[in-house]
Amino acid sequence: MGLIGAVDQVADRLRTPVLTIRVSGVLPSGLAAAVEVAAYRIASEALANVSKHARAGLCVVDFSVISDSLVVSVVDDGAGIAAGTPSGVGLISLRERAAELGGRCEIECPPDGGTTVRATLPLGSAARAVQEVSDGR
Repeated sequence: MGLIGAVDQVADRLRTPVLTIRVSGVLPSGLAAAVEVAAYRIASEALANVSKHARAGLCVVDFSVISDSLVVSVVDDGAGIAAGTPSGVGLISLRERAAELGGRCEIECPPDGGTTVRATLPLGSAARAVQEVSDGR
């Protein structure tokens, strides 16, 4: 099924007559398991937040490779996050998952509405080192 198929299954559970979710992208072959798991968890948590809080009509999840990183982008057209709202456990976990691999996760709310979650996960040596530790090497 792969990463995109797994995230699409999550989207299937969250789609409603009011919320359309599209999942797409291109993934490199031989994606490290640590990167794949982090990307899945980040996309899943972002989708859960859209479903629970955003009051969105459309959410687009996209996976792409830029330079030596996997970029996970989750963009919705919902209400956004009010300025000054403290990050909850879900948003904090998005950033932590990316940071564990030496990546980053940015959450932005454009002035015209919606929320963009963009995680950049390195595909190179940082991801391989995490994978080796988790494999016990």
